[in-house]
Amino acid sequence: MNWLNKLERKLGKYAIPNLSLWLVMGYAVGCVLYFVNPNFLQLLTLEPYYILHGQIWRLVTWILIPETTNLIFAIIMMLFYYQLGQALEHTWGTFRYNVYIFSGMLFTLLGAFLLYGLIYLVTGIPTPMGGAFSTYYINMSIFLAFALMYPDMQVMLYFIIPIKMKWLAIVYAVIILFDFFGTGWAGKIAIVMSLLNFLIFFLSTRNYKRYAPHEIHRKQQFKAQMREPRPGSGITKHKCAVCGRTELDDPTLEFRFCSKCEGNYEYCQDHLFTHQHIKRQ
Repeated sequence: MNWLNKLERKLGKYAIPNLSLWLVMGYAVGCVLYFVNPNFLQLLTLEPYYILHGQIWRLVTWILIPETTNLIFAIIMMLFYYQLGQALEHTWGTFRYNVYIFSGMLFTLLGAFLLYGLIYLVTGIPTPMGGAFSTYYINMSIFLAFALMYPDMQVMLYFIIPIKMKWLAIVYAVIILFDFFGTGWAGKIAIVMSLLNFLIFFLSTRNYKRYAPHEIHRKQQFKAQMREPRPGSGITKHKCAVCGRTELDDPTLEFRFCSKCEGNYEYCQDHLFTHQHIKRQ
């Protein structure tokens, strides 16, 4: 997306590296607080009613509340989402991963205040929502994003059953739809707003291929092959496999590798789309 590229050029230096680790550490703090005093988590939930009455720390502290208070499942959950988040950050880059996570949090905040406002308009009574908004669907958006990027990656469900990510994603999508149609309009707002980062980031981005693992691998190979020649050595970096021209023949020529040819074949701009693709026997 062009707007995201421009934003990255301006704000990319402020991106938080290894963001998944900070999120997991936040969950760990939430677990510790729960075991110290379970009632303490009630002071951390995302409640617009209390935020508007001075408890502004709730704007941030709700992200500390883990999905489960069962210690074993909490550790498994934290390790799982840490690995997924690290893979996404490595694939997208630190800035884009930051945008994805923080936009999910921002939309969740907006959804909470939107729901609070609608309830107030309907009932005329400012009412707490009982922690209807959490990081559950934000974590779900991380999983769905990973499944789209690596659909054929195989994981061990319950450490026993091998299953590909795309099938797990379908199961999770069905669960989300079941939750969506099985809840009231308040729950629908919570689900949509919490997953809005996933919907926007992927449905408005057409060029998914550039982030596909095989495309990243091809680009890495291309960069590895491109070595800066020594001045005066006469060695060229580019050579068209059809006409044999190099950048020394015409500095304005552009060269690209063809992703459909089987092998490392490079073509100039005049033959990139007109050459016959080379296939290995």
